[in-house]
Amino acid sequence: MSRSASALRALTASFAALSLLTSVAVAQQQLAIKPGAKLGLGRVALPEEIKAWDTDVRPDGVGLPDGKGTPKLGDAIFQERCSTCHGEFGEGVGRYPVLAGGLGSLKADRPDKTVGSYWSDATTLFDYIKRAMPYGNARSLTDDEIYAVAAYILSMNDVIKDENFELNKNTLAKIKMPNAAGFYEDDRDTTEKHFWNKSPCMSNCRDEPKVIGRAISVDVTPEGKNGPAVD
Repeated sequence: MSRSASALRALTASFAALSLLTSVAVAQQQLAIKPGAKLGLGRVALPEEIKAWDTDVRPDGVGLPDGKGTPKLGDAIFQERCSTCHGEFGEGVGRYPVLAGGLGSLKADRPDKTVGSYWSDATTLFDYIKRAMPYGNARSLTDDEIYAVAAYILSMNDVIKDENFELNKNTLAKIKMPNAAGFYEDDRDTTEKHFWNKSPCMSNCRDEPKVIGRAISVDVTPEGKNGPAVD
């Protein structure tokens, strides 16, 4: 298909969509339909359709599916599906993320924020891999394969010591990450609450700033037809 034909088709589709949205909006106004009311459009999603996308996993492990994997099995899958970007041992290739190492580096000028050195919850591994990995072919791994890859990544970070350790929804939820204590709950609703009832200053909030130097005095202002650009 030519670019012009493709562009025309896309433009036609956009106008059609806009027309539909406009029609719905007009109908709502004419019928005085309240927000959230049913319009008779579409259908209720089927349980299997919801399940296909309801893949979020909480830090405590709620949402993890059945399945299992070991670091040994994950090694083979990782080398085939993940090492192109992340390296054979999680060292990262080019500008792709480093997954292993960096333990104890978080206070350095250039900390290495890897799964082992920075992440607070091991369950995030399963959640993220299932949603987004492998790059360019997301959602192509089975749950067993994801458990295995997660186990291998944890083993590269010395979180799992045994290559035959079985990672599943029960064992993954119990793993404590090295930097788990480095995170804390957002407590601004209590620690900063005393600021909330104070009105912001709108006038005479501080003394008038005093000019202590001008650009012309340090010879950084370019000369123009009428002299310096600023005083």
